[in-house]
Amino acid sequence: MTNPPVSNGLTVTVAYAAHGVEALVTLALPGGATIDDAIAASGIATRLELDAAQLQCAIFGHRASGDTPLAEGDRVELTRPLTADPKRARRLRAAGRIRSKPDPNAGERN
Repeated sequence: MTNPPVSNGLTVTVAYAAHGVEALVTLALPGGATIDDAIAASGIATRLELDAAQLQCAIFGHRASGDTPLAEGDRVELTRPLTADPKRARRLRAAGRIRSKPDPNAGERN
């Protein structure tokens, strides 16, 4: 869904992705529009029945608040809260790799 260009405005994209769901909406907004304006105009949160209180925002992967003004060509990303602590998950993966390394001396005969 694309809106017609707005004179003295800007074009931005709002994106959301989750397992089995992907939404990408390009919008034409007036100058001075904010992230909150783009999210509301995209209709993604309503269409996908997302809990706005749980969503966080980013512009090209950098966290931003809803009142952040947008620039021409920005990609507003709606992100979900983390379901696991990334540091803990990394430690668990590392511990698994250490234990699962094959014995370098296994199979050698003297």
